[in-house]
Amino acid sequence: QVQLVESGGGLVQAGGSLRLSCAASGSIGSIDAMGWYRQVPGKQRELVATIISGGRINYADSVKGRFTISRDNAKNTMYLQMNSLRPEDTAVYYCNVRGVVGLQYDYWGQGTQVTVSS
Repeated sequence: QVQLVESGGGLVQAGGSLRLSCAASGSIGSIDAMGWYRQVPGKQRELVATIISGGRINYADSVKGRFTISRDNAKNTMYLQMNSLRPEDTAVYYCNVRGVVGLQYDYWGQGTQVTVSS
């Protein structure tokens, strides 16, 4: 079992910044990928950014140049630095981890609300 604890969401004005954190604990084993996703009511959850084993990073086009994903392997913690926030970034942000401990696993955090006011 893997536990993911997210923090850092909140209310910010457009143009502001927030930093999300996702701490993983438990039977982590070998992590294949960690990522951030977001969802607004009535829409599908969408990818924001991912870090894949080996260090390859992917961003959604809508956040390129504004958001930065990073990972502290020693702390099993992932971050999302969000700058130049826009009202359309308002969503519940979820962290995700995929890996292997004998069998493959795929876990989600509880989500953290990010609200950007105009």
